[in-house]
Amino acid sequence: MNKKKSTLLKISQTAIMAALCFVVFTFLQIKIPTPGGDASSLHLANAVCVLAALIIGGVYGGLAGAVGMGIADIVDPIYITVAPKTFVLKLCLGLITGFVAHRIAKINESTDKKYIFKWSTLAAAAGLGFNVIADPIASYFYKMIIMGQPQKMAEVLAKLSAATTFVNAIVSIVLVAFLYNALRPILIRSGFITKE
Repeated sequence: MNKKKSTLLKISQTAIMAALCFVVFTFLQIKIPTPGGDASSLHLANAVCVLAALIIGGVYGGLAGAVGMGIADIVDPIYITVAPKTFVLKLCLGLITGFVAHRIAKINESTDKKYIFKWSTLAAAAGLGFNVIADPIASYFYKMIIMGQPQKMAEVLAKLSAATTFVNAIVSIVLVAFLYNALRPILIRSGFITKE
């Protein structure tokens, strides 16, 4: 496949995965109201971002998550103010997952199912582990400095964010480990997964 077609394929795949992130976050989430009219949520959109990074690479997967969930935040009056934070965190989530999966483990070059399962799970855990740590910290400073909330309120919201982010991460790691490895042979045959 020539460079131009390869780039066009990656952009198309990114758009599909961004749309999937948007749909999963917008329509398949459980909102948890928090003090001050804010909310946290249980959702599987991070799993879609991680899947995108495993399937199409860290940069494109991160962009899919950042764009999809960023737009989902923009169209939701509760989350609109945190869209910039979401964009940056989901881009990093994809980049870290992709780095571990494709640069360290080079999973697209392997045919060993156990190796691929192990490294796709570790890559998902690395990306989502980053999110578990970075999301509450970013939320705390974002709410206090950018949004001007009192420090105590920002602390309470960051703790709630940490709890939901942790639950989301555990569920997403398990889901991604099995879903990616089950879909991988089909995605390779269809040309959706290509060697980088």
